[in-house]
Amino acid sequence: MDQSRAPVLDALAAYHESGQTPFTPPGHKQGRGADPRVGAVLGDAVFRSDVLATSGLDDRTSSQGIIEEAQALMAEAVGAEHAFFSTCGSSLSVKSAMLSVAGPHEELVVGRDAHKSVVSGLILSGIRPVWVDPQWDAERHLAHPPSAEAFEEALVEQPDARGALVTTPTPYGTCSDLTAIAEVCHRRGVPLIVDEAWGAHLPFHPDLPTWAMDAGADVCVTSVHKMGSGLEQSSVFHLQGDLVAPEVLKGREDLLGTTSPSVLVYAALDGWRRQMVEHGKALYDDALALAGQVRDRISRIDGLHVHGRADFCGPGKASDLDPLQIIVDISACQVTGYRAADWLRRHHRINLHVSDHRRISAQLTHADDDHTAATLLTALADFAAHAPRLRTGQPVHIPSPAELRLKQAVLPRDAFFGPTEQVPWERAEGRIAAEMLTPYPPGIPAALPGERLTADVLRYLRTGVEAGMVVPDAVDPDVTSIRVLREPSPASRRWKEQAHDLP
Repeated sequence: MDQSRAPVLDALAAYHESGQTPFTPPGHKQGRGADPRVGAVLGDAVFRSDVLATSGLDDRTSSQGIIEEAQALMAEAVGAEHAFFSTCGSSLSVKSAMLSVAGPHEELVVGRDAHKSVVSGLILSGIRPVWVDPQWDAERHLAHPPSAEAFEEALVEQPDARGALVTTPTPYGTCSDLTAIAEVCHRRGVPLIVDEAWGAHLPFHPDLPTWAMDAGADVCVTSVHKMGSGLEQSSVFHLQGDLVAPEVLKGREDLLGTTSPSVLVYAALDGWRRQMVEHGKALYDDALALAGQVRDRISRIDGLHVHGRADFCGPGKASDLDPLQIIVDISACQVTGYRAADWLRRHHRINLHVSDHRRISAQLTHADDDHTAATLLTALADFAAHAPRLRTGQPVHIPSPAELRLKQAVLPRDAFFGPTEQVPWERAEGRIAAEMLTPYPPGIPAALPGERLTADVLRYLRTGVEAGMVVPDAVDPDVTSIRVLREPSPASRRWKEQAHDLP
């Protein structure tokens, strides 16, 4: 195929040149109805290019096949057999992938370090998760992706599982051995789904970690807005092999997706693919060189330690590392990452990526340059100088890996949609969670619906919030109270036991 083409962008330019007059949504009619004050902030070009995909960009029957051609170009560019665009982010794409592999009450092997969108997929679908523990770094209190051996053990114990799902890279840039995990799955004839939301850039440079399609995965979900040049909510899911039918995957996406996809998102995806095919190698030559320089410079700042392969990769840890995720341990400064991130935004107007109880991180992409790098380095040096004044002496209680692991008592769907009540956090120990409790970012639930809460995890969340942790999906974001499954009365329990014996 001609990778110099950009079908969506070309069609959008043709639409403008043709002078069409829309009597369809969007109601702003290419910005003519937009409040000028809105246009002054967003720009007139945003509204001008916000048109319908059908009866707009293409005709009523989509006879030009514009989106289909753009998707085919994407698939060829990254070595997949099929690619599908999504304008609802990878949160929707990963749900579509899950539903294409398993259905209600069927089992799916899932790494417990999954993003909250995966848990949402479990709730919506009624899929029964078979959890695989991540590889825990107890010294650094950090989870790396599960090993291939852990997936194999789970599939042996649960031979009826319909497939497996792994998240890699993690928000900390650590990667699993995807080739080995894919081999484990394929020996049993089941597909591997990879939530590679942080890896859209991986196909375009040989010095980056191996991307999912090259490793043999069946379905791979990428968030192009995270590490690529896509607009927010732009996602692509890729497919290869014969374990998941393309019409099934597309149908599941159609079930969950919007009927009004954004042409703006499609156009940016189309343009990013062309940019990467034509210039990706050179752009990431520069980005990787810059990342190496930034890592070296930060490591010279007193109190700051930049995590690299020596910390994160090896036996019992990750298989590989994306060097563009600059993870900085600031525990020597005795300041939490939450407080550091807030101070840096307030005093240096920089926004960091992940912040946790002892780390901050900066995500570099092909868009960064010497100027943005200098801004980051200046800010971090100033933070280190001010760190003694930022200490609060307010520790976050970090349980051991074993203490962090909660037992799944009921299906996530049954807990989420069951009868619930809100109880003070001090009285939630031993109760079954009916909500997700997710420190964000990175968005990996500490507790999810159906898990039995423990004092250790509750103390972790409470002390974390007091120290600056954000738990946005909780009914009570301060975590002073928890939504739990209401315990049945003795009478209702007896009725259920009797009903269970009925033919």
